[in-house]
Amino acid sequence: MSGLPTRAVGWTAALLAIALFSALGAWQLDRGRQKQAMLDAAAQTLSARRPQPLDAAADPAQRGAHAWAEGGGRFADLPAVLLDNQQRNGRPGLRAYRVFLPEQGRAPLLVELGWLPVPPDRTIPAIEPAPAWTRLRGLLSPPPAAGLVAPAVQPQADGSLLVLALDPGAIARALGLEALAPRVLRADPALPGGYPRDLQVLANTLPPERHLGYAVQWFGLAAAVLATALILTFRRSRP
Repeated sequence: MSGLPTRAVGWTAALLAIALFSALGAWQLDRGRQKQAMLDAAAQTLSARRPQPLDAAADPAQRGAHAWAEGGGRFADLPAVLLDNQQRNGRPGLRAYRVFLPEQGRAPLLVELGWLPVPPDRTIPAIEPAPAWTRLRGLLSPPPAAGLVAPAVQPQADGSLLVLALDPGAIARALGLEALAPRVLRADPALPGGYPRDLQVLANTLPPERHLGYAVQWFGLAAAVLATALILTFRRSRP
């Protein structure tokens, strides 16, 4: 009878591990589906390119959607916003943003001007003035996912703001604005000026196939724990 409590404890631990690994696998599958849906929606938007006004960036009901937007306005006389830890072709760097004031817009919006490299000593490069754009077009998108990073704002010597997460609320407060639109505009790469840029939606995060690979690993671990528990139970039950 002494083996029964031990066996019960072992199976309890095994079932807890199986439940945990299965939950992590399901979460990875769900993240992969979400990102694939995001890619599909962005591809459809870029294919159609039906322009919406820039003011659509301020619509809270569409804060998670992609849209092609065009319109006029001007850049605000405000410091640049630099999003840190952004890779391009395997190189570390920053993405530069400026505040744009749309004509008859409900709120200013952040416009991505492109990517620039950061040297190994982490010296922040000099930022060019805002382009002389009075007409804009590009992809309206949710801000890049921040994960668990806190939306801290670090002022630099040249006045620009270095951030680890593109939080419109925190950035608006740091710039002395009442609000910023919840979506950002990724400027059309065909527009002259700015920095090298593209319209890749998942440029700095895991693609859907990587999430699928991680899900397979978690489900594999759950199956391995179950198989191990069954083998040990069978061996102990033998005379």
